Amino acid sequence: MLREMSEKVLEAARELCTAMAATEFRAPVAYTYNPLEYAWAGHEAYVRRFANGPKKVLYLGMNPGPFGMAQTGVPFGEVAAVRLWMGISACIGQPPAMHPKRPVQGFNCPRSEVSGRRLWGLFEELYGTAEAFFADSYVANYCPLIWMSETGSNITPTQLPKEQAAQVDAACQRHLVRLLEILQPRVLIGVGGYALKQLELAAAALPGRDFVLGTILHPSPASPLANKHWPDRPKEQLAEIFRRAGLPFPGRA
Repeated sequence: MLREMSEKVLEAARELCTAMAATEFRAPVAYTYNPLEYAWAGHEAYVRRFANGPKKVLYLGMNPGPFGMAQTGVPFGEVAAVRLWMGISACIGQPPAMHPKRPVQGFNCPRSEVSGRRLWGLFEELYGTAEAFFADSYVANYCPLIWMSETGSNITPTQLPKEQAAQVDAACQRHLVRLLEILQPRVLIGVGGYALKQLELAAAALPGRDFVLGTILHPSPASPLANKHWPDRPKEQLAEIFRRAGLPFPGRA
């Protein structure tokens, strides 16, 4: 049964990857990376190891960072956290076209993804081991793609032209709803406001389910609040969400 669950998550990821490959992006997008294609080995290893049972809590990010999932195939996948804390390593390919400022070097990437380092560092502080965290929790991204302009600057889903954003949202919402159906979480936590909005939409598509929704501060270094209040503020937010859900606040004994 547990093996079947990870297989279902992988099947859903393949369907999302196919839908994303069929979507064309125009200006301001100059480069599109799809880690579900070239970094599938890393993503598959993550799913098989950690999406192997029902979850109480689902954390959702927005889309990959250039030095995180873009390199490892793992959501918020800062190389050190994925290799050392999760115990995952894989052979990573490259997208068909790469911006020279944003090369994909896989697990040889020397840069640290600050968002991933902060998020997984928080979970390590609270839970100790990856096995303890993933026993009841899982982390996913809403969208698997990373977009860049001609200069290599990041383009978020909210910056896409309306018709392109609509195509992305349709496929990503289908995938998110499917993920909720498979993993059966009750507590849905958006890492940032954008992710929370997507979780609210997905929850509305499953009216028979009783969800507890909340958000934590996004760990991006572009956020002055995160730079000032990480990890204290997300700990406070998690404590309140877990209280509302009637769950014990995570912490090492």
